[in-house]
Amino acid sequence: MIFHHLILRVVTKLLVGTIILFALYVQFHGDFSPGGGFQAGVIMAVAFILYGIVFSLEAAKKVFPEWLVHKLSALGVLIYAGTGIVTMILGYDFLDYDAFSPLHPTHGQHWGLLIIEFGVGVTVTGVMVAIYYAFAGRPPCISDEEW
Repeated sequence: MIFHHLILRVVTKLLVGTIILFALYVQFHGDFSPGGGFQAGVIMAVAFILYGIVFSLEAAKKVFPEWLVHKLSALGVLIYAGTGIVTMILGYDFLDYDAFSPLHPTHGQHWGLLIIEFGVGVTVTGVMVAIYYAFAGRPPCISDEEW
């Protein structure tokens, strides 16, 4: 067990949960205040990227495997597009949220925005972590001795 940068590792373990909690707050409170799916997705990805930077790429891939990252990227797009398809099946225009509550369109708008923003957040989290994995996983072009 390596005890190098012990304080950084302890602080990171405390921060990762807090960052994820804040991302969920931004995600589900985004329609009432600034924020939403994109911002929440980036914040959520930051938690996993920070974990990977501090503990190693391999440790991050154990916590959030690559296959799951790629599946989440696609799942978010399916949630977004699927919401529009459901509204069309219900006889409304693509992404017309009134379809979710025809008697109370305001409620339909609220539910539609929550679903869409959730899809965006899932996609952004997956894509940002996939980009980090791609860049961090590349072999270095210059060895440490040549620096």
